[in-house]
Amino acid sequence: MHWIFDLSSTISAGSHYWVNAVFMKQTMQAVLLTGFGGFEKLEFREDVPVPEPGASQVLIRVAAAGVNNTDINTRLGWYAQAKPGESDDSADIQAEDSAWSGQALEFPRIQGIDVCGEIVAVGAAVDSNRVGERVIVVPMQRSPIPEGIHGAWTLGADGDGGFAEYVVTNSVEAFAVDSGYSDAELASFPCAWSTAENLIEHAEVAEGDNVLVTGASGGVGSAAVALARRRGARVIGVAGRSKHSAVLDHGADSMIPREEPLADHLGAESVDVVIDLVGGDDWASLLDAMKRGGRYACAGAIGGPHVKFDLRTFYLKDLVLKGRTLQERTIFAALVGYIEREEVRPVVSATYPLREIVRAQQDFLAKQFVGKLVLLP
Repeated sequence: MHWIFDLSSTISAGSHYWVNAVFMKQTMQAVLLTGFGGFEKLEFREDVPVPEPGASQVLIRVAAAGVNNTDINTRLGWYAQAKPGESDDSADIQAEDSAWSGQALEFPRIQGIDVCGEIVAVGAAVDSNRVGERVIVVPMQRSPIPEGIHGAWTLGADGDGGFAEYVVTNSVEAFAVDSGYSDAELASFPCAWSTAENLIEHAEVAEGDNVLVTGASGGVGSAAVALARRRGARVIGVAGRSKHSAVLDHGADSMIPREEPLADHLGAESVDVVIDLVGGDDWASLLDAMKRGGRYACAGAIGGPHVKFDLRTFYLKDLVLKGRTLQERTIFAALVGYIEREEVRPVVSATYPLREIVRAQQDFLAKQFVGKLVLLP
């Protein structure tokens, strides 16, 4: 159901708490992903049922939702592993491992992994005082997965996300945030910045490190630049020439043109840490540039998922290579702290009405911006 609320008092009925409902209707605006494929699979609707929170969940009125590679890749079926003899063309994939979690994606699905909004109703097991909180939501959710199990539940893929007026999520995954940043600015943080902080933390970036960040103009890349600089590292960014000024402003010390071979700009064994979001044909140059005992962390492959990997470089240089998707709760909690203390600043390039999701994703794929694009329901 859809309610307009009077925040003066709270009542309970059945399995829900809600604030005095003075008007009710059944539906909301949302974008439905109807299958794997192109933009034609994104259907803007105004008659989608408003979700109801379960006992341990909260209902959030979405104020803003960021645009991400993950939402586009999920639509394309990119996360499904190609089987022997199959191509990587994902337009027609109907695979059992097409969501981030490795499970089958179910349609229709409301995507949107980045959510900022306000809690407007809570389940029976949730403190009713949470109603009215301004929150951002953990993208890769651990609950209700039991402790000790390596896995996550992904907003907008394994369950419905923020490309809608309302979304439900587990209460423990909705973090209250006290910030003067706008809704669009807060929506730029959850996925990109928690991914970047996860990489920075597990690569053990420290003061004085030389850190190379590929894809440094994107959402995760620009966040990684800022977070590495926050720890006192010297940051080298890789991005298109037209974006160098913006990435330098975000904290990079120097830039390498994406259009040129890395080896032309990096000396052998000159980098302590690589934060990689690209992969692609020049990937081997990253390992060549790493010092002995260097650390590499990856959470993306926008330049291509298949790379040339010489195992001799890996083991003879005692390199540490980490792939990072799953996040400890401490990562998101730390990020919220950075936001509230204004130790990080958001970079939002443009905002769009929810019904213009196709234009937003087209602009996203054109890569003519730095930072984030955000939808406003």
